Amino acid sequence: MTQTQARRGLLIVDVQRDFCEGGALAVTGGAQVARDISTKIMAAHQDRYSRIYVSQDWHDPLPSLNGGHFAAPGTDPDYVTTWPVHCVSGTEGSQLHPELVLGWEGTPIKVIRKGQGRPDYSAFQGRTARGNAPLSYQLGVDQIEALDVVGIATDYCVKESALHALGLVRSQRLAQVRVITDLVAGVALQSSQDALAQLEQQGAVLTTTALL
Repeated sequence: MTQTQARRGLLIVDVQRDFCEGGALAVTGGAQVARDISTKIMAAHQDRYSRIYVSQDWHDPLPSLNGGHFAAPGTDPDYVTTWPVHCVSGTEGSQLHPELVLGWEGTPIKVIRKGQGRPDYSAFQGRTARGNAPLSYQLGVDQIEALDVVGIATDYCVKESALHALGLVRSQRLAQVRVITDLVAGVALQSSQDALAQLEQQGAVLTTTALL
């Protein structure tokens, strides 16, 4: 592992049961993203990352609406700012997709949980499950200089997480943010395309696993 590779982190955003086919808020292609992260990253590039960060929506159960994130009982979600109940902390739907294989020997994994009582979208709004540290702080502790972003959903949590990471580029705390575009899945095609275009305009590098 080279010095540059040792300073690169991988952020896997919200690859959870509820966001994949069969879940409460399913995104088409979510299960395939779980499989592809496992085969195209975990199995193929074990020497590329020194840290893996895995975010999870981790919402409070009803009657909490998590700051208006859940549609109120008896009302329909608008699928823009209000959503069906999903990823309630500790439930099956909040767990990582079973086809997301994370472990490889020697690479520490940090779990980030977000949305506890709030409508969080970015992983940078959450905190580590162990240590209660903000993700931006944890990246500094781990001496991460570049970050790759993958996961669900392109047009919401992936976009917001990558935008937050780009703020660290502007403050010179990160040198680069890449979004691996064949390892993301979005709610809608147009908004996902718009999200990627916005991220590229803001300075993110769009790449694919074939170019890693």
